[in-house]
Formats: sequence, C-alpha cells, structure tokens
Amino acid sequence: MKNEKNIALLKDMIDEVRICMFTTLSEKDEFSSRPMGTVKVEDDGSIWFFTNEYSLKTKEISKENQVTLGYSDPSSNTYVSVNGKAELVDDKAKKEAYFSAAIKAWFPDGLEDPRLILIKVEPRVAEYWDSSSSKMVVAFNMLKAIVTATTFDEGKHDRISF
Repeated sequence: MKNEKNIALLKDMIDEVRICMFTTLSEKDEFSSRPMGTVKVEDDGSIWFFTNEYSLKTKEISKENQVTLGYSDPSSNTYVSVNGKAELVDDKAKKEAYFSAAIKAWFPDGLEDPRLILIKVEPRVAEYWDSSSSKMVVAFNMLKAIVTATTFDEGKHDRISF
C-alpha cells in the first residue's frame, strides 16, 4: 500500500510539471543534462520518454543506466528529483499508445520514423519539495521568518523509495 501511495504522489507531481532535466553520465564520467518531456507515468511508477535512438543520451544510457530526473515548477512551488534506472525500449504498441502530435516536432515522420525509440525509467528513490502556497504567501512567510528570527517553513519535503 505504501508503494502505491508513493507512486500516486510522484505521478501527480510529475504530471503537473511534465518537463524535466534528464541527467546521464557521459563517457568522461561527467553529468550531462538536457530537457525532456515526460510522455507517461504508468501505474507501476515507470516514467516514459521518446528520444532519438542515435542520440548521445542513448549511448550514455547504454554505458551507464543510472539517471536522475529533475522536475521544477516554481510557479506552483513543486520540485522533484528522481533517481532511477533507464532502459531503451523499442515497443511498437507503447509507441502508438504514448505518441502525440507534439512529438512530431522532433519526429516529423511520426511512428514511422526509424530513429524513434522510448526510454523507460524505473524510479528507485525520489525526493520532493512541495508548497501549495502562492508566491505571495511564500514571500510573506520568508519575510516573517526573517523578522521574527524563526526558520522558514518551506512546505512538504520527503524522500520516498520504490
């Protein structure tokens, strides 16, 4: 039951933000990040992305499949970091299920594009910071903490395992 709650929480936050910084490890053992749009978070917690099969990130995933996904939405004060294992998946049914018109901007030939492949990330650990307060309320509470010499309460923060 706990894992189902963790997955539901993660899914809600990722669905709200959608775009992440997808971080891999380069051949020189340096972090390499790029923005990626999440196409689906499944009920088992797996997170899916479309990519070019011949991109640098697919080479990096093939060498070292540990990745970090960083989601950030300052307008809603939602921040999520996911550490997990990435896998390249060439599954026609999944491609058809997850493909949308927006993906055509990168793959004009659509589902027929021979470069089109999926990345599946299985989360291991996620950490999140979430405050439902507006920017005005957050700014007021920060100022209040400064004036009263108390610690600013930044909202919910937790680390969850899968």
